[in-house]
Amino acid sequence: MRFEQSPLAGVILLHPEVYGDERGFFLESWNQRSFSEAGFDWQFVQDNHSRSSQGTLRGLHFQTEHSQGKLVRVAGGAVFDVIVDLRRSSPSFGKWYGAELSADNHRILYLPPGCAHGFYVLSETADFLYKTSDYYHPGSELCLLWNDAKIAINWPLLDGQSPLLSAKDAGGLSWSEIPFYP
Repeated sequence: MRFEQSPLAGVILLHPEVYGDERGFFLESWNQRSFSEAGFDWQFVQDNHSRSSQGTLRGLHFQTEHSQGKLVRVAGGAVFDVIVDLRRSSPSFGKWYGAELSADNHRILYLPPGCAHGFYVLSETADFLYKTSDYYHPGSELCLLWNDAKIAINWPLLDGQSPLLSAKDAGGLSWSEIPFYP
């Protein structure tokens, strides 16, 4: 596994070793011992799987209580994954980072607690898998507006079309309205 530091503090893009032949491939997406030996002592309590259709944008979600670190990857299809740093003490506070994750490139992304997270589906469908460091806490979940002008995320919208959004995501809060982490 190769670990690549992103421009955001603590956000790591992982490139697993992929062993393939004419039958398919094998990769190790998580190994607690290996990650700890590399200096990453991440602990996870929940695994999630979502499937979304092309043009769907999910996010930018975060929890004010029980903030979650996440280890995310795509098992089928492709997404543009985005993280926004909401930690006031971070050198990358207020900045965003995006990376394409796909079943073909096998990349994995780690985001620490204190960040908003979302993704946009580029392929016909996408199966999105992620581990979380704390449990889902619906009472404290908030959403940063996906197209907030202050953050100015450069989403790769297909044919310039508006994304498919849930009511919660369409009604996200602006940068000036959200609470930040210390």
